[in-house]
Amino acid sequence: MTQTAVDQIKQNLYDVYGNEKGERLYQKTLDIIDTCRQKAQAKDWVDERDVMLITYGDSIKQEGENPLTTLKQFLQEYVGQTINSVHILPFYPFTSDDGFSVQDYLEVNPELGDWDNVHELSEDYDLMFDAVINHISRKSNWFQNYLKGEEEYQDYFVESDPSLDYSSVVRPRALPLLTKVEHAEGIKYVWTTFSDDQIDLNYESEALFAEVLKILTAYVQHGARYLRLDAIGFLWKRLGTTSIHLEETHKIVQVMRHVLEEISPGTIVITETNVPHKDNISYFGSGHNEAHMVYQFPLPPLTLHSFVSGNARHLSEWADALEDTSDHTSFFNFLASHDGVGLRPVEGILNEGEVQSLADRAKEQGGFVSYKDNGDGTKSPYELNINYLSALTKPEETPQDAVDRFLAAQTILLSVKGVPGIYVHSLLGSLNDLAGVEVTGRNRSINREKLEADKLKKDLDTEGTLRNRVFTTFMDRIELRKQQKAFHPNATQDVLFLDDRLFTIVRGGELVSVVNVSEEAVEVDPEEFQAPLQSEVFVDALSGVSYTTEEKITVQPYGALWLKAGEQ
Repeated sequence: MTQTAVDQIKQNLYDVYGNEKGERLYQKTLDIIDTCRQKAQAKDWVDERDVMLITYGDSIKQEGENPLTTLKQFLQEYVGQTINSVHILPFYPFTSDDGFSVQDYLEVNPELGDWDNVHELSEDYDLMFDAVINHISRKSNWFQNYLKGEEEYQDYFVESDPSLDYSSVVRPRALPLLTKVEHAEGIKYVWTTFSDDQIDLNYESEALFAEVLKILTAYVQHGARYLRLDAIGFLWKRLGTTSIHLEETHKIVQVMRHVLEEISPGTIVITETNVPHKDNISYFGSGHNEAHMVYQFPLPPLTLHSFVSGNARHLSEWADALEDTSDHTSFFNFLASHDGVGLRPVEGILNEGEVQSLADRAKEQGGFVSYKDNGDGTKSPYELNINYLSALTKPEETPQDAVDRFLAAQTILLSVKGVPGIYVHSLLGSLNDLAGVEVTGRNRSINREKLEADKLKKDLDTEGTLRNRVFTTFMDRIELRKQQKAFHPNATQDVLFLDDRLFTIVRGGELVSVVNVSEEAVEVDPEEFQAPLQSEVFVDALSGVSYTTEEKITVQPYGALWLKAGEQ
C-alpha cells in the first residue's frame, strides 16, 4: 500500500472523527485491508469496449428456474460479449423499494438464487453491485436489535428530536424526515431520508463505519468490479445544514476508494447522486482520490427534452461546458434506469416551462410525475416515471418512427464521453408497464416489468416486432461503437454548433457523431467536418456510405451518422 494512500486514509479519518476516534478507526481500517487483500491481478481502466447492462436479477423470469440462472442463460444466448458488464440491481433480501430497503447486506435473495449464481455471472461479465449504505430496512437484524435495546446497535441509527428545526435539510421525497418508533426505552424518533422502511445509518458510529467497510470488501470478494454507492450524498447528517454533500461524506467516500483499491486494484467506485451537475461532479474529488465515475444525471432529461422540442441547443451547450476528467475518472452515462427521469439535474439548464413540458409529455404518454417537497409548502416535479421508449413515442405514428427516434436517442448515449449504461427495458424495446403500477401502487413500477423468458425470446426472434427492431439495431450499434477508439471514455469531446436540430460532437479528434433530434431532414455543409477530420472524404461508420466535400450531407429525421476520415 502506498504511503500516500495510507496518509490520506489516516488524515480523512482524523478530519471526520477527531484524532482519538480517528486513530482507532484507522487501525481497524488497516486490519480490514490486511485481512481482505486479494492477490488477483489489477484490472485495466475502462475503454471503448466497456458497455454495461442495467437489470434486476429477475427482470427476465422462467418458471421453475431461479432468475439469476435465467439471466445468465439469456445473456449467453442473446447478448454474448457485445455487452461486457452487468449491473445487477440490489439482489439482497429486502422489504420495500424493489430492493433498496436491504434486510441483509451479505445474503442473496433466495427468490433470485445464491452467491454461486452471482459468482458464475462474474466469470463472464464485469459486475456492478449496489452498496445501499445510506439506509437499511427497518426489519433488518440491525434495526430490530436497536429497538430491543441491544447495546451493540444503539449508535447505528440517527436518533432525532422532533421539536428541533429540520427545515434546512434537503428532501428527495415528500415524506416525513423523522419516523416514530417504539424502542425498549420508550418512544424515539429516527432519521429516514427516503421512507419509514429505510432507516438511515449513523456514520458517527465507529462500529457502523467499520462494519460497512467490511461489507464493501465482501462485495469485491464476491466478484464486484464496480460498486455503486447508492444515495451516497445523504450519508452524513448535521442539524442546521442541508445534510447533503457534506465534507464528511466526501472524506468517507475517499476512504472507501483507497481501501477498495488496495484490496482489489482496478475496482471502480461509482457515486449515485441525483442532483445538479456541480454537486454531482464534486464526487470526483481531486480526480484521483474519490469516485472513479459519477452518474451523468443531466443526460436523460436533456436528451428527452431535445427530442420532445426538436431542438438540441440545451443539450449541446451543456455538453460543451463539461469539464475534462482525469485519466482515471469518467462519467457513467445512461438514459433510462430502474428509477424515473430525474429533473433536479437540469435545474439552471431548463427553465420551469421546459421542465413542465417534459412533465406534461410524460402524462400524455401514460406516465406519471413524482414531486419533491420544497420546504415552503410547495412541490416541484422531481422525477418522470415513464418508460423511455414510451416517452419518445408520438400518438398515431408508425412503430418504425418510434424506433428511429428512440435509437437516435440511444446513439447519443453511445457517443458522448463516458461509459454507457443501458437499461434492460431499453435494450429489449419495452413500453410502459401500467399493469405493474396497478399491482404495486408505485409509479416507478412503470419501468420495472418482469418479462417471461420464452415470450421475450419469441418476440426478439420474430422479425418486425417492436422488440426485434429495437434489439437488433441497438446491438449492431453497440458492436460498431466498440470498434471506434474515438469512443474511449477519456477521449476528447468537442461540440459543433451546426444547427439546433442536430447534436454534433467530435470524439477523439477522429470521429464526428451527428444525431438529428427533429422530424425534419437537415442539410449540412460537409466542409464543417473537413477541419476536425482533416479529410475531404468521409465515411459513415453506421451505414458505410461515403461523402465528399462537394455535396451536401442530408441527415434524415431522427437519423444518425458516425463520420470518419475516408480514403482520398
